[in-house]
Amino acid sequence: MTGIETVASLGIIAGNRSLPLVFARQARSLGVKRLVAVGFEGETSSELAGLVDEIVWLKVGQLSKMIAAFKDRGVSQCVMVGQISPKSLFDLRPDLRAMALLFKLKERNAHTIFGAIANELKKDGVELIEAKPWLKPLMPAGGFSFGPKLSADQKADVAFGHRIAREVSRLEIGQLVIVKNGTVLAVEGFEGTDKCLVRGGELAGKDGGAVAVKVAKENHDWRFDIPCVGPQTLETCAGARICVLALEAERTLLLEPEACEQLARKHKLALTTIAG
Repeated sequence: MTGIETVASLGIIAGNRSLPLVFARQARSLGVKRLVAVGFEGETSSELAGLVDEIVWLKVGQLSKMIAAFKDRGVSQCVMVGQISPKSLFDLRPDLRAMALLFKLKERNAHTIFGAIANELKKDGVELIEAKPWLKPLMPAGGFSFGPKLSADQKADVAFGHRIAREVSRLEIGQLVIVKNGTVLAVEGFEGTDKCLVRGGELAGKDGGAVAVKVAKENHDWRFDIPCVGPQTLETCAGARICVLALEAERTLLLEPEACEQLARKHKLALTTIAG
């Protein structure tokens, strides 16, 4: 893809939460004329139907139908946005094509499964591309901050947490760590961001004050995963008495920024960016 201005028709493999909705609006505003979405029963918001030209509803694991949804409608490029819950990946009821794909995989995690899906799409003339070019305007740059200014100790914890988070992500474990006073309290694993924030907050003790750092992988494949935070993330941080949430500049999507700013002020939670 040479630029988003060259894309007139685009497919969306839509997971859950609000990101598919955000993407559809962004793509429209940046000139995509036709949007065809594939949604998953029990995962994808029904609101997406009102933002695209056509939506095809499937069950997770119906790989042949997903590919046909794009191919039959002349869609040659698609993006993948929104989460498909880890539980769904492991509990899916695959069709024959998906079963063959899974059988060939030595490791079965989100990255290997989605990578194999991209290869299957390509066999039928549908290229899975990054959604990032359309979402870039929504990724905070360096120097961004909401809420209170960081203390010297908090800045030290952000730097420490960033170093640990980058190493953890390199090992394909997770992309978030919770630290306090130079100690690692929690590392994101299979449970996901919100549960890791809660666990880290509990381990910080009754006074709270932990620092959360979220990163993208060093060689992040933006086709499959866009790190993002939004109001729900900040509410979870506040409930866990986490005082700082640090994101890598221009590598994390901020959903509903106005609501996030209000929450940061309300809960005296610092939301800031650090250089990747």
